[in-house]
Amino acid sequence: MIPRSALLLGLAGLIPFVWGAATTLSPALASGAMRLVPPVFVGAVVLVTYGTVILSFMSGVLWGFATKAEGREATVGYVLSVIPALWAFFMVTDTTAESILWLATGFAALLALDFSFARQGLAPAWWMRLRVLLTLIVLACLLVVLL
Repeated sequence: MIPRSALLLGLAGLIPFVWGAATTLSPALASGAMRLVPPVFVGAVVLVTYGTVILSFMSGVLWGFATKAEGREATVGYVLSVIPALWAFFMVTDTTAESILWLATGFAALLALDFSFARQGLAPAWWMRLRVLLTLIVLACLLVVLL
């Protein structure tokens, strides 16, 4: 079972993704929001900005999992753990459809890395249930912007 605090905080972490998708789908909502908050908190901009932050954050999480390994397994874990942050840095450069597609690809690849760390027993038993749920919602939000 996913710990309640991890589930609640994980779901709360989806708010900027859902907000970005909602303000992309509704020009009226976006217009109203921009009277209250800077443009960086609306539409594709919030999705890309927050998405790159989360990919970098997840690199740190994977690094933490790698610390549970030893020898070659640890080295491979450390190398793999930096990929999401580097991916975001080099591939997500603006709010174009191409960058959003690269961001979505990064989240899909992150899920594959999560599976790898979980399969090695480096992640908690409940980890994949949480990660699949969160990743599907993130990808749906990013795809909304692409459509």
